[in-house]
Amino acid sequence: MRSRRERISPEQVGLPPGRRRRTPGLRREEVAQLAAVGVTWYTWLEQAREIQVSGQVADAIARALMLDHTERTHLFTLAGTADPHPHLDCPGMSSAVRSMIDQLAPLPAAVVNSRYDIIAYNRTYGRLVSDLDALPVEDRNIMWLSFTDPQWRERMVDREESIRLMAAKFRASMAQHLAEPAWKALLKRLQQASPDFCEMWERHEVLQPDGHLKRYLNPEVGLLSFDFTHLWLGPQQGPRLTTYTPADDLTRERLARLHELTLAQEAVPA
Repeated sequence: MRSRRERISPEQVGLPPGRRRRTPGLRREEVAQLAAVGVTWYTWLEQAREIQVSGQVADAIARALMLDHTERTHLFTLAGTADPHPHLDCPGMSSAVRSMIDQLAPLPAAVVNSRYDIIAYNRTYGRLVSDLDALPVEDRNIMWLSFTDPQWRERMVDREESIRLMAAKFRASMAQHLAEPAWKALLKRLQQASPDFCEMWERHEVLQPDGHLKRYLNPEVGLLSFDFTHLWLGPQQGPRLTTYTPADDLTRERLARLHELTLAQEAVPA
């Protein structure tokens, strides 16, 4: 909880920055104010004292700390109480953001967190490489797909360089999440399933998110080349909206065709 508090600036939650701060992020009293709980009680909670936490209070704290879905689940597990809103979206995933993602079509767009979980996506992104809707939710992770899914492995044109960069960025992000079960579980899962990942991981490379050309071989329209843009929806190491922009006219034409095909497929009765 302390690490999550320290990653949020006062401006992100509508509080004045105030005087010079000795520590990064929010103060305990500010989180208590946002969650409508007592400062002493919140301090005890952060110190892991033996106190009772209701689902409603845990929900208020999760919102105040801008926890993503996995972090929220972990909080309720530690609190030993049921989540009153188990399907609540991650920070920034309002109906307005979902509408924006849809309106960006035919440009592919998705919300992805720092663990590479694909949290939301529009029609075009969902058919960019394979049919994401057909995959289990737990497999909708770019790292997992890039290293283990046969279709993604085949259709990522610059796969070797892409997976090297991805592993390095994942290692850099994981430095802030070493004790978190979801991160450790994904790491273990990748190590057990992919020799390629193990090789990349042992290189100990670290990188921050950046921009470079992405190319995919779509089975319906052919080669697609993209530039892409990140729009951060929370702390910079948190969820981001990524939009893929055609890098050339041929990709633009093929992307429009892919969007038409996707709409036509959705119009066919099940």
